[in-house]
Amino acid sequence: MIYLVGRGLSNKEIAEKINLSEGTVRNNLSSVLSKLNLRDRTQLAIWAIQTGMMQPIDYEA
Repeated sequence: MIYLVGRGLSNKEIAEKINLSEGTVRNNLSSVLSKLNLRDRTQLAIWAIQTGMMQPIDYEA
């Protein structure tokens, strides 16, 4: 789910992709943000890149 947030997907798009309800995605993301002491999706995406969980998108490729 963190990877999908980092790729810019909305809660609805994530829910459709992983077959969960939008509310479940929202609740899970809220829990992740709380546990990592992050404020929002943007900070989560930055955290994912800084920790090596995902690579930045190379738009020039």
